[in-house]
Amino acid sequence: MEFENILTENNDGILQIIINRPKKLNALNRDTIQELHDAFLDAKDDEEVKVVILTGTGEKAFVAGADISEFSDFSAEEGRELAADGQAKLFDFVANFPKPVIAAVNGFALGGGLELAMAAHFRVASDNAKMGLPETSLGLIPGYGGTQRLPQLVGKGRAMEMIMTAGMIDANQALQYNLVNHVCEPEELIEFTEKIAKKIMKNSLVAMSAAIRAVNANYEDGVNGFEVEISEFGSSFGTEDFKEGTSAFLNKRKADFPGK
Repeated sequence: MEFENILTENNDGILQIIINRPKKLNALNRDTIQELHDAFLDAKDDEEVKVVILTGTGEKAFVAGADISEFSDFSAEEGRELAADGQAKLFDFVANFPKPVIAAVNGFALGGGLELAMAAHFRVASDNAKMGLPETSLGLIPGYGGTQRLPQLVGKGRAMEMIMTAGMIDANQALQYNLVNHVCEPEELIEFTEKIAKKIMKNSLVAMSAAIRAVNANYEDGVNGFEVEISEFGSSFGTEDFKEGTSAFLNKRKADFPGK
């Protein structure tokens, strides 16, 4: 599939999905959100894709925010539809993606950009990264999950301060806040993230899909995450990956997971 606003590159099972609107600092518009959805949908069904790295073109921006020109004249109802559609198509879709998704945050990750990074399963940042949710400075609030995911990651107090001040934090603050897992030099960002992806790929992707569902269940209203864990744990015993993993362990060899 050909895209206008994103690039994709599969390198031995590691798929890079790159937001490619450098003149707009990779800002998200409707077309880009749709293309990202389509790229993730393709990756979900592609057996050659094991891990996804999500990043932006260049060192200036991961995603500098949403494209404000698209919704500056929206009504309240149109605003609700915008948020609901975006969350369903992209942000929740990424958060619940059955394969590991790592955000490699280069430069600005603001507004919808930070919300997209937070939807990924975890984040690596270059030391020039700047992150924030500036929506209140526009008379808005975050609409793509920011009010929910930021407190989960950094705690209620810090999330409230970030949202209320509309300010940015740098990569080292983000590391201190547990918003990112690692910080590295900009030129090392993709290589560093790929090293983590390669470690992930040594393990059972079937088990990881189950773990993603179990971890996410803890954040769903009305869902008992412990019960989901028990169910997914039990189901793991019926997989070929479990048979291979235990056989490899008992025979003191490296596992070669079939992914089933």
